[in-house]
Amino acid sequence: MAVLLWLLAFGGVSAAAAVTGSAYSNDYEVPGTQSGRAMQLLQDGFPGFGGDSDTVVWHTTSGTVRAADVEQTMTETLDKIADLPGIASVAGPYDGQGTGRISADGHTAYATITFDHPAEDIRKPEAEAVVRTAEAARADGLQVELGGSAIGLTETAGGHLAEVVGVVVAAAVLFLAFGSLAASMLPIATALVSVGTAYGAIVLLGHAMTVADFAPMLGMLIGLGVGIDYALFIVTRHRRGLKRGLSVTEAVTGAVATTGRAVVFAGATVCIALLGMLILRLSFLNGVAIAACLTVVLTVAASVTLLPALLSLIGPRALSRRERRHLEEHGPQPELPTGFAHRWSAFVERHPKVLGIVALAVMTVLALPTLSLHLGTSDQGNDPKTSTTRQAYDLLADGFGPGVNGPLTVVTRVDGAEDKLALDNLDATIRTTEGVASVTPVTYNTGGDTAYFTIVPESAPQSQKTSALVDRLRTEVLPRAETGTSLDLHVGGVTASYDDFAAVIVGKLPLFVGVVIGLGCLLLLLAFRSLGIPLKAAAMNVAAVAAAFGVVVAIFQWGWGSELLGLGRAGPIEPFLPVIMVSVLFGLSMDYQVFLVSRMYEEWLETGDNRRAVRVGLAETSRVINSAAVIMISVFLAFVLSGDRVIAMFGIALASAVALDAFVLRTLLVPALMHLLGAANWWLPRWLDQRLPRISIEPPEARAAHERLAAATDAEVADVLAKGQDEDVRDTSG
Repeated sequence: MAVLLWLLAFGGVSAAAAVTGSAYSNDYEVPGTQSGRAMQLLQDGFPGFGGDSDTVVWHTTSGTVRAADVEQTMTETLDKIADLPGIASVAGPYDGQGTGRISADGHTAYATITFDHPAEDIRKPEAEAVVRTAEAARADGLQVELGGSAIGLTETAGGHLAEVVGVVVAAAVLFLAFGSLAASMLPIATALVSVGTAYGAIVLLGHAMTVADFAPMLGMLIGLGVGIDYALFIVTRHRRGLKRGLSVTEAVTGAVATTGRAVVFAGATVCIALLGMLILRLSFLNGVAIAACLTVVLTVAASVTLLPALLSLIGPRALSRRERRHLEEHGPQPELPTGFAHRWSAFVERHPKVLGIVALAVMTVLALPTLSLHLGTSDQGNDPKTSTTRQAYDLLADGFGPGVNGPLTVVTRVDGAEDKLALDNLDATIRTTEGVASVTPVTYNTGGDTAYFTIVPESAPQSQKTSALVDRLRTEVLPRAETGTSLDLHVGGVTASYDDFAAVIVGKLPLFVGVVIGLGCLLLLLAFRSLGIPLKAAAMNVAAVAAAFGVVVAIFQWGWGSELLGLGRAGPIEPFLPVIMVSVLFGLSMDYQVFLVSRMYEEWLETGDNRRAVRVGLAETSRVINSAAVIMISVFLAFVLSGDRVIAMFGIALASAVALDAFVLRTLLVPALMHLLGAANWWLPRWLDQRLPRISIEPPEARAAHERLAAATDAEVADVLAKGQDEDVRDTSG
């Protein structure tokens, strides 16, 4: 029944999403900022100004764009584009007013295409028709490229290569871990059904609120990672139950009652962290937070409902043939932490200072690039070299200067002749301002109460010089021009809006990080009755985020390998990346932290021996943590193949953070610190202990030793333990 219900939900939501279509919106405008007020003034004063403006750029390698054959070809092409549905106007370079659209050397020209609607309301077929019409004019010696937001819609990565690669790699890791094809396919099936349902739900959500176009891919990235991870924990617990001699029903019930409970806790933690973005009160991030949270909720729901049903269907085949045969011949066997995990835990116990210093050095070196972090929004100049948007961007920059790709717009209300005179006189002042390449004449609306003019910077939209120009205009040049008038000049445009968006996020980031980290510390404080554990967890989260950002800065901002990966050239880091990264990593790190420390805490309560507790906890959990991390890293890295810079940025950032969290922090730095701190790890003032409520968190896989002792009443298992066929890390001194 559970399987049927999930398939019906998946089919129904997917069908509804296909019928309604998507309605995503990348709205970076923040109410109350200068760029936001500038945009509102433009829309109020110039109602037709809201349509998306795109460009057709052409370049001749020999001769000029004024040549008769080139002019005839492109004039006919522009006329055809003007007749296409959804096009409001086309302004070319060959009429009397368009001479400024021809470069000084005569080899490059462009036309401006204005759509009837903003980019988020333009249907993809309309933009594709423009691209096809323009590209039909290409010929030997005549290069034609297109740029703009609407044109960018046609270059979204097609297919689902990233998802396919991630799923295949995860399946391979699961098969190596389980040795059973049936068992390895169940986490994949569960994740695909839940994430597929969530994908359709996010498409529908876009019709109800602002949802960024990368939200479905981000949700899929997170959903596949945590979904396969959570299913791995449950299937592993189920397999252990079967190996202990439990029936299929008993093993499934036990896995859901214990590990399933921990999965729900871990998923709830991720959701709480994601919903923490709502405190920023930015509509752009609200949609991303709810979309990602929806994916996690459905993933957790599938893990505790669909997965158990599938486990019941495959029965004992959750074990490999060899494991089933061994169980029949020898009966239940204890699972002892032997091999590399055993040796590693003892090695960490013997050398905590050296290993702690090494781990700290690795994290510090990787975090250093974060100090040069430049928040901003990438544009089509960061697209892959082969894309038409990138080539159009480069042609415009080469022919007309880099600033033409991101002009600034100054808008104001106008009240009387004095204001108009001040605006006319402002032209000369702007032209002599450092960083300004050119200024257009002032344009008034039909009522004469609103005016705007455009400033073309000397530098590219992403350049910090352009941001400095925006700041100079706002704080020095324009305030002087407003003196003695009723003018209220606002600077808008690409760079200004991106800078305002980044400034708002940076301003609210300390509050957001404080709330998320504080919540995590509170949960760990309640779970482990210790001050040291939550403080270490907070420090580890900050370290993981800082080091992951160092990797992102090196690749995307410094450009170390970004072109080789097909991710375009170097550029700024998206301003919303820190917020989403902190949210997601907080949840994922909490999962690993609870998993690792819970087993240590259990051993500490039983023995009061901190060295033994840390040694046993690390030995018994590191293998599962590492397996889960490898799967998640594989899924995240596969999304680099999506061809989308933002999604690739998330993929590399999350993969780096998970790798460092699992292989450096949780299995090296955390146990080393816990060995050094000794009993202080578990200290809590008595007055605080008496006032805190008590909660119980079942660790995902950390009760293996407890289960072995409980199951030791079986004669065969007790006999195995008595003979000591395997060396137990419990009895190994560091």
